[in-house]
Amino acid sequence: MKKTKNSYKKSGVNIETSYNFTNYIKKYSEQSFKKKLNKTSKNNIGSFGSIFDIKPYKIKDPLIVSSTDGVGTKLEIANQFNKFDTIGIDLVAMCVNDLIVQGAQPLFFLDYIATGKLKLSKMKKIMKGIINGCKISNCVLVGGETAEMPGTYEKNKFDLAGFSVGIVSRNKILNKNKVRENDIILAIPSSGLHSNGFSLIRKILKNEKINKFLKKELLLPTKIYTDEILKLVKKNLVNSSANITGGGLIENIPRSIPENLGANIDLSKIKVLKIFKWLKSKNITDIEMLKTFNCGVGFCLITESKNVKKINRYFNQKFRPYPIGYVSRSSKKINLINKIKW
Repeated sequence: MKKTKNSYKKSGVNIETSYNFTNYIKKYSEQSFKKKLNKTSKNNIGSFGSIFDIKPYKIKDPLIVSSTDGVGTKLEIANQFNKFDTIGIDLVAMCVNDLIVQGAQPLFFLDYIATGKLKLSKMKKIMKGIINGCKISNCVLVGGETAEMPGTYEKNKFDLAGFSVGIVSRNKILNKNKVRENDIILAIPSSGLHSNGFSLIRKILKNEKINKFLKKELLLPTKIYTDEILKLVKKNLVNSSANITGGGLIENIPRSIPENLGANIDLSKIKVLKIFKWLKSKNITDIEMLKTFNCGVGFCLITESKNVKKINRYFNQKFRPYPIGYVSRSSKKINLINKIKW
């Protein structure tokens, strides 16, 4: 009997599909970032490494800030609803929102997509979201990696990871050492669930009927705060900030306050979004809600009270910051006051 010759394609990896996807990304990326790409960095897609020229930014005493993250099990919701056009925005947001915590302007972004079998239509939708997220955050997609891994990922399963680099002048860095006693803590509203707590959400959904409200809320993309925060940094209106991701308010705000000071958070001031009220009704304790979800607060600013009115000018009504607490001398990193109003 004649033996069939082995090939990479027969093992489940189609290099030609990957090549076509790379060409698609290259063309789409160059069209999307035409104004921001110079001769040095315009041919990055498809290269072994990506080059980015920081000279045009003319930042005095520049420091590089980097961040990497993923979307977590929100990917499973995208698969369940067969909707992939916004999950890329989440990926970019999870990285760039960490960069701006230190006042850094996002420069460029790279993605990593791994899947069992590369499906071009699906991957193109994911990529459109990533490029959209880069546009919103005013950074450039300079490269990435796509891995087809049969046997590692089950049918239709995939994973996303992102990496972003930003730049900030040394004298503009936001850090906890700038925080002072009596500084005020401002909450910037989230767009919804963002990209945290989805393992718990998926557990709850096993016993729930998916209605229109849930279908809309579950895949709302994470709010990208770069435009507003960087304007505040430029005007020296913020001392420190916190991105409210995994761990919620309880774990993230203390990271932005020095050792001898503590955050006093009035939970009754939080403007809880409807989706979190729905989750709370599913037998979740207050403390579990606060540690798992953002509960309506996507980002926090720590500043002097005199700056609040100036800060509000840079936000539209939907995302306008509001006070939820203050900083005081304390050995306790966070003090929760009153009960949250569900």
